Amino acid sequence: MDHSNHTPLDRTEFNTALLENAPVYGADDHKIGTISHVHGAGAVTDVVLDVGGFLGIGSKPVLVSVDQLNLMRDEDGNIHGVTSWTKEQLQELPEHQH
Repeated sequence: MDHSNHTPLDRTEFNTALLENAPVYGADDHKIGTISHVHGAGAVTDVVLDVGGFLGIGSKPVLVSVDQLNLMRDEDGNIHGVTSWTKEQLQELPEHQH
């Protein structure tokens, strides 16, 4: 996926309404997870990524700072994130307890 035409989100847009269910892609452009929910808003925001599994079944929730993600909007207005983390690295993080 070519992200060069995608518009980075402003920190004021870091909220549940926009980010929930957004896919997150790793450095190799393969989907590595989905944002399941958001903690905080604006400058102090963490997201819970559901990593692994299939259609949300068997996935592991992990907490990641939005500073670890490049959140953007594509040409169709869809929100997604890109990170340098691999799925394996994210799966090694502690499981987030809701």
